[in-house]
Amino acid sequence: MQPTVYGSNHIALEVTDAEAAARFYQEVFGLERYSGGEGNAFLRLGPHQFLALFQTSEPHCDAHRHFGIIVKDDAEIAEVRRRLEERSIALIPPFACDFRDPWGNRIQVVDLSVVSPAWAHAYDPEMMPPQ
Repeated sequence: MQPTVYGSNHIALEVTDAEAAARFYQEVFGLERYSGGEGNAFLRLGPHQFLALFQTSEPHCDAHRHFGIIVKDDAEIAEVRRRLEERSIALIPPFACDFRDPWGNRIQVVDLSVVSPAWAHAYDPEMMPPQ
C-alpha cells in the first residue's frame, strides 16, 4: 500500500534573526504569528500549513531551492511586489514574483490561477479551521 500524501504541513527556514524574519513575513504577507510551535518563530501559512523560522549563526543563500506561497490573484501579487520594493528587495526574473528574503531564502509567489482548484476551496471561509 502506498502512503496517501495530503500536502505539506510546514516549511522550515533558517535565518540569522528570527524576530526580524517573523516581522518581515508578517509585514509582507500578513502572516499570523503563534506563541508556540516549532522553531524560534512560528507563523500560520494558510489554513493548514505553517512557517517555522529557526535562528542560526551562519547565513546562507540557496541557488535553486525555494518554496511557493499562494495568493489570491494578480492584484495580491502586485501588492507583495510593492511591499518588497519598499524594502529594496530585488525580484528574480523572469517570474512574476520570485525573490530572496533578507536571509537568503528564495520564495516564489503564485496565484490561484496556476494551482489546483482545490486550493480555492481550502480558502473558503466556511472551510477555514476555527481561530
